[in-house]
Amino acid sequence: MPACPGTGPQSSPSAPALRLAASDGDSEPAFRANPDRPLDRIPRPVTVLDQQSFEAGTANIARIYDALLGGKDNYEADRKAAADVIRVRPQVVAGARANRAFLARVVRFLAADCGIRQFLDIGVGLPAPDNTHEVAQQVDPGCRVTYVDNDPVVLTHARALLTCAAPGSCDHVDADARDTSRILAGAARTLDLAQPVAMLLLAILHFVPDADDPGAVVAALAGWLAPGSFVAISHLTSDFAPEQVAAVVTAYNAQADTAVTARTHAEVSGLFGGLPLVAPGVVPVTEWRPSVAGLPHRHTADLYAGLARVPQGRW
Repeated sequence: MPACPGTGPQSSPSAPALRLAASDGDSEPAFRANPDRPLDRIPRPVTVLDQQSFEAGTANIARIYDALLGGKDNYEADRKAAADVIRVRPQVVAGARANRAFLARVVRFLAADCGIRQFLDIGVGLPAPDNTHEVAQQVDPGCRVTYVDNDPVVLTHARALLTCAAPGSCDHVDADARDTSRILAGAARTLDLAQPVAMLLLAILHFVPDADDPGAVVAALAGWLAPGSFVAISHLTSDFAPEQVAAVVTAYNAQADTAVTARTHAEVSGLFGGLPLVAPGVVPVTEWRPSVAGLPHRHTADLYAGLARVPQGRW
């Protein structure tokens, strides 16, 4: 595998330090894989959500995101919810686009610079430009991708549009992000979990409430990743504009079928469970390895983003 530059327990200079497990001088994950345990015995730390409503009268998180991106696969209720949050915080549009751009950058980095050929995209949402398999297979047409979502409309679109030709492979798993056993069992149909996998949790963990312990969800999933794998996370924050984002959360949660929770830099960093971060660490989403100079100021996107690596030789 090509060398992946810049790995290490990095964080943004002004932000709280990431919690790292104590060891003999190196960072060590707070969770460990157990390859001898069958997939159907992976703990399920929380109950599974009912499938999201796809009725036109109920605003839906995937369709709201599609509306923010200027897509066509949304209804009036979704456009109203999007308009209401834009009215409170116009930067949400830039944030949605910045998150999509981060997906493309991190997948390209993982495939081109880190040699990753397997991707597990959890909470994929409705298809948009630069889907995971499209970016990865521009680097290597043989890349394999598993998409995960529990929204029936999203899955219908994904099965129709998120497809690829040989030698690559695309699969789709119907599962809530918190149903770790179902996700991993489904992923094993296409991905070799004994080999490195990049797990993408982009703009999805802020839909897992504190009561359901999103850190435990990440730990249950990442604990099964082989050494040399990666975990990418992007997440809503109110750090840059507390009052405005609090108003966005209130407006959003009053209409959407799934509530959103904004988290601080320390909380988002903690979701990586002590895995060593790839430089530049957990940073505003536009500041994560930008591909061009002169990107907008970080306050135009209320999101943090980061990438961590499962160390070699740890277990």
